[in-house]
Amino acid sequence: MRKSTLSFLPFLFCLSIAFPASGADTGRPALIPQPRELTVRANVSLKNGVSIVVPGRNAEDQFAAQDLSAALKEDGVRVRDGGAGLRVYLLRDDSAQAKRVLRQERLTFDPAMQPEGYVLVTGSREAYIIGHTAGGVFYGAQTLKQLVTAGGEGEMLQGAAIRDWPAMKWRGVHDDLSRGPLPTLDFQKKQIRTFAAYKLNMYSPYFENTLQYNSNPLPSLPGGSMSQADAKALVEYAKQYHVTVVPEQEAFGHLHKVLIWQKYAPLAEIPNGAVLAPGQPGSIPLITQWFDELAGIFPGPYLHIGADETFELGQGQTQAAVQQQGLGAVYIDFLTRIHQALAPLHRQLLFWGDMAMNSPDLVPRLPHDMIAVPWHYDPEPQGFAKWLDPYTHAGMQTWVAPGVNNWSRVWPDFNMALGNIQGFVADGQKAGSTGMLNTIWNDDGEGLFLQDWYAVLFGADAAWHPGTTDPAQFEQSYGRLFHNDTTGDIDQAQQALMAAQQVLAGAGLEDARDAWFWVDPWSPEGQQVAAKLMPVAAQVRLDAEQALTMLVRARIAAAQLPAAGALRETDALEAVDLGARRMDFLVLKFQLADQIADAYRRLYDGQKNPEVGGHASRDLWNLAGVNGLCEDMRDGYHYLRTEYSDVWLMENRPYWLNNVTDRYDAAARMWVERGNKLAAAREQWHEHHTLPTPEEIGIPPVSSSATGAAGVQ
Repeated sequence: MRKSTLSFLPFLFCLSIAFPASGADTGRPALIPQPRELTVRANVSLKNGVSIVVPGRNAEDQFAAQDLSAALKEDGVRVRDGGAGLRVYLLRDDSAQAKRVLRQERLTFDPAMQPEGYVLVTGSREAYIIGHTAGGVFYGAQTLKQLVTAGGEGEMLQGAAIRDWPAMKWRGVHDDLSRGPLPTLDFQKKQIRTFAAYKLNMYSPYFENTLQYNSNPLPSLPGGSMSQADAKALVEYAKQYHVTVVPEQEAFGHLHKVLIWQKYAPLAEIPNGAVLAPGQPGSIPLITQWFDELAGIFPGPYLHIGADETFELGQGQTQAAVQQQGLGAVYIDFLTRIHQALAPLHRQLLFWGDMAMNSPDLVPRLPHDMIAVPWHYDPEPQGFAKWLDPYTHAGMQTWVAPGVNNWSRVWPDFNMALGNIQGFVADGQKAGSTGMLNTIWNDDGEGLFLQDWYAVLFGADAAWHPGTTDPAQFEQSYGRLFHNDTTGDIDQAQQALMAAQQVLAGAGLEDARDAWFWVDPWSPEGQQVAAKLMPVAAQVRLDAEQALTMLVRARIAAAQLPAAGALRETDALEAVDLGARRMDFLVLKFQLADQIADAYRRLYDGQKNPEVGGHASRDLWNLAGVNGLCEDMRDGYHYLRTEYSDVWLMENRPYWLNNVTDRYDAAARMWVERGNKLAAAREQWHEHHTLPTPEEIGIPPVSSSATGAAGVQ
């Protein structure tokens, strides 16, 4: 094997420019996450291809080489076995070759870098990735992938010298698999690959009743739950990508889908509730049975017991105990008993930190080897100490849990998410938190993971990066790295949707809620929403439509490039398209409903006026006829139903989908029925020159347009 000639060394002193670790500096390569130390070097042409060399022949490093090779080929780079072209060496820091490179580059591999850090240096004929562990080598290879760009002169490697290591040991995504969407194993593998590419090292699936247990099979529905075989396959798949799978099985609250079964009804705090009764003798054995099986499926060092939002505690079977001991004492005592029961598994237990923090004086009674995971999902200008202090003051380890703000929303509110992730992770690092779980929830069963990648990858950046992460650099890098979009159009599409959410927030609506997508605009609730929405309706729609336009522009530009310039993660782009269309239609629905109501009232009030009556038939036809406004409502719901179903099935099993599509069908049917009433009114006008009252059509007595509604353009 040919030894390195270190042909890149002259570039170190004559062409390098140092940049700080954060900030949207245009001279800095687009990288997610941003490395700690980076010096820019001359770009390297890849026209003669790349060969990847693993001198130590370590199996894990060879996997990293295979992963890198596949990515380079996707980028249009020829990967060859030796010969001309750039040679990329994957080395361990204790090898003679790595030591020589580090010495000649005047770089050190500090002890803090050893668990997952790496050094990456490029030259005209060679590039070196040096790690102490397989994880470090793998992460260096992920960074090298991102440094490859396609341009007018062909594929290039952006030159750099990098020293990099993570700020937090555990960087994860917590994914709700229990309230609707249940991903396929293939999609979960795609998640793992993508997490690893951006240096996330933990995936935490959330189970209430959606993992199949041999000991307790009733709650997990066939087709609506994850098999143990799939779970084990996922664990093995994730291992090679240096991702640890940490399951959360709720062990206290959020267990309605379990406790509704007659077998488990005696364990419920209240009948058909969601909280296990701590005093019931069967509660601890049930938890033990679950976690005995979990430990055999998921061999990682942690198990998550949940234990959040136990609001029913003390309202039923434990009422007397709570009155005597206090709510906090009963809660903490049960967590301690769970810890004792699961001690033979020799795993460290995670628990959500929202309940115990309400009794900070009792927190020190918790076993100190448990890990508290405080969660909070809003930006907090005054900081997040409130959620961390009860545990840090008690000497307990903490992880932080920000959120992507996807739950119950037409499109995730990334304005909220990025501010929340940025602040909570930075404050967690200050407080010594050793991990981050970026949370995804599907409260109303409509969430699509494909719409969440923007905040997921920002979380990866924040947890790897020390201190406060600047969103500006991320916002300029996302489209290029995740979608291979060199135009910036996809970044602009994301910004347009964030702008729409900001407009809604400014109007006092917080963000685009799924509930508003389904609400009848003529209902009392719908009228209240319309009063706030209509003054900003036109701007929200323009922003959503701008996002759609930029997506089209990005696709057109990519189609004009060579194959290596093709857009990536196109399923996620379909999800962005769906989100923009749903946001646009949500507002259009209110606009059209107001226009229909106002037009019909004018006709009804003026039916004895010959000038009004002269065009009444035509006006009614425009409300409910070919291309009528009621038909626009019907068409919109039907089209979005199809697009939603298509995106759903890109990631999820069919289970639960009908629960969402039924809502599209019901909404479309409502406007068909209203169209029929308006058509009947037109016939009544033809025969009798009279009209039904607006109330008979379903129209409310006062239109939201009276409060300043914007018209339909």
